Amino acid sequence: MKKILCFLMLAMPTAALAQQPGQASDRQLILQLLSRIEQLESEVRQMKQAAPAGTPTESSAPVESNPAASTALVPGLQPVHVQGFSDVQYQASDLKGDHNSFGLGQFNLFITNRLSNKFGLLGELVVESDLNNTVGVDLERLLFQYTANDYFALSAGRYHTAIGYYNTAYHHSSWLQSTVGRPLIFAFEDGGGILPIHNVGLSATGRLPLSKLGLHYIAEIGNGRASHSSSDEVVQNRSDENNGKSVNLGIYARPQGMPGFQTGFSLYRDSLHPEGIGKIGQTIFAGHVVYQQSGLEFLNEAIVLRHAVQGGGIFHIPAFYSQVSKRMGEVRPYFRYEYMNVPRTEPLYSDIGLRHGPVGGLRFDFNEFAAYKLEFFRDIQRNVRSNGLRTQVSFTF
Repeated sequence: MKKILCFLMLAMPTAALAQQPGQASDRQLILQLLSRIEQLESEVRQMKQAAPAGTPTESSAPVESNPAASTALVPGLQPVHVQGFSDVQYQASDLKGDHNSFGLGQFNLFITNRLSNKFGLLGELVVESDLNNTVGVDLERLLFQYTANDYFALSAGRYHTAIGYYNTAYHHSSWLQSTVGRPLIFAFEDGGGILPIHNVGLSATGRLPLSKLGLHYIAEIGNGRASHSSSDEVVQNRSDENNGKSVNLGIYARPQGMPGFQTGFSLYRDSLHPEGIGKIGQTIFAGHVVYQQSGLEFLNEAIVLRHAVQGGGIFHIPAFYSQVSKRMGEVRPYFRYEYMNVPRTEPLYSDIGLRHGPVGGLRFDFNEFAAYKLEFFRDIQRNVRSNGLRTQVSFTF
């Protein structure tokens, strides 16, 4: 610092000293500062010479660890595993008023952590855009899991309701499924789906002992689906709109002598209270038969929703789909036919009406992490028929 100040002082042009009276006082101040610096340097040298050789200076003293930082990581905690899924797609149809569009799929982070040999955590965080092009974040699943053994496992939190097969086999990832989209009956709630795809509560499952049929049970209890107003959040994440709880019971078999085969049945019960209609008893019957082996995929599910209006009528909504595909190297052609029929006078979903039609396409896997899909569909409704195509690149990371 002293050398710099000396250089600045000597570099001042002599002719400039006569230009401003204040520059003389500036030079005097610089000389005073240089003198003070020399004095301080002398004092520092004397302090270093007087200090004992074994005495550590302040700069060499050990730094005390930050208590907050030391508790940021819990000792012994297993690492968190995160796997991502997403897709980009394009869709066009000849439906009047429909616009062909590119679209971002769900950006899905699947999170798991093993807390011990019996306890674990599962989370599924999805970033997606709605029909208004607004991007939002949804916590699709969050489960604290306890696994006692093969015969009993209990999860608490937000789960995918075990209605049928598809909803618990294919979660929020188009990369996992053969087709671009889910079957019509298993559409998510925010996409117009009529099933309680998500629920908040308890879910228990396990294997039944002494059975060569490979029988498993399912028992779930939760808040159920919100029904008071169409503007309410469908999934009751924090509080239930009534004291009733939804109950879902199911059983399925995986016979030992038939690898890849599964068949099962479930029964879901809830009480809905839509404003202006009254109490509705909801019962959902679901059955499935699936086979997945040696690259062959054969999925079949049938579902009936029964709505019994208190003091009114009883309405049934039948729905089914059948899907077949076969992997041949990197290519998998597939075909699906789906059907759903909501009565015109049904109090909750009459605007959906009758919908059915085929979906056919081709999936090509670039590698084990990315795939391209191209499919054509025909959507038949009561008064409208349309044809279209969807194409998608899906991937995992």
